[in-house]
This record gives sequence, C-alpha cells and structure tokens, in this order.
Amino acid sequence: MEVEILSQDKNEAEISVDNSTIAELLRVYLNKQGADFVAWKREHPTKPAILKIKSSGKSVKKEVSDAVASIKKDLEKITKIVKK
Repeated sequence: MEVEILSQDKNEAEISVDNSTIAELLRVYLNKQGADFVAWKREHPTKPAILKIKSSGKSVKKEVSDAVASIKKDLEKITKIVKK
C-alpha cells in the first residue's frame, strides 16, 4: 500500500491512498472521532483515492494517528474473537 501526503497544514491535509478500502476505513474512524470534515474521491478507478481531512481541534497528524490506533485496537479485538 502506498500513501503520499499531497498537502499538509496543521488543520488540513490531502493524502493519496492507493487503496479505497483503507481510505473509507480512515474516513469512518476520523468522522467517528470528531474531525470537522473527511472525504475521499477518486478521479478514475485506476487512480489512487485522495483523502481530504480538516480538523479544528487536534492537528491532522494527531487525528490520523489516533484513528489508526483505534483501527488497530478494534482489529485486535476481532482477531481474539475469531481465534476463539
């Protein structure tokens, strides 16, 4: 999976993600955590998804970091349940 930061500011960022499933997962978790605006678009199915994030509370970097930590935590819970 390739991730590229296209533009970054303290409260706004655009990130290129080559996997739309990951882009959607991040969108859901970032919205759940209270980011001001999160959406992704893809110009064509052969092009990567562009994830746009706006936040007024925490920095965008912290928002994404927290979302990834939440995703990992939930995946660990699912893994434990499946192994039983």
